[in-house]
Amino acid sequence: MKAITILEPWASLIACGAKQIETRNWSTKYRGRIAIHAGKETKRAFYSLPIITALGVSCVSEHWLNIRLGSVIAITNLVDCLQVRGTSSLKICNEQRVAAILENNMRVMGNELEFGDYTHGRYAWILANVRRIEPVPAKGRQRLWEWEAPSGDHC
Repeated sequence: MKAITILEPWASLIACGAKQIETRNWSTKYRGRIAIHAGKETKRAFYSLPIITALGVSCVSEHWLNIRLGSVIAITNLVDCLQVRGTSSLKICNEQRVAAILENNMRVMGNELEFGDYTHGRYAWILANVRRIEPVPAKGRQRLWEWEAPSGDHC
């Protein structure tokens, strides 16, 4: 099965269903099941309020992170890969909001926008049907890589 290594907290945001788009500076033609591997590093962004809220306070403890770092933590489907065309400012309920515009004219707003890098020219990997699994230790790699799921009920 294909896998991708994603740094925390973004891997966990995908695993808990709060992040349904992964942004990358490269495209892929691959579509299908993909394992989400939580890299061994975390970013300071883990402590931002939208991320803490999305994950739930209990998920933020160092113990919770250490268990999952360097492990496959979810299986999802990569259903599309769309280029970011730019941003726009929208007025919704008398409030100005920023949205990223994808090549199919899909608008990305709110937490999803905060959870990715929607710079013009990057790619939005659209994910669906995420399923969290018990963490399975694995060595991560760059780009897409092959992960052999252990036998059993993981996937």
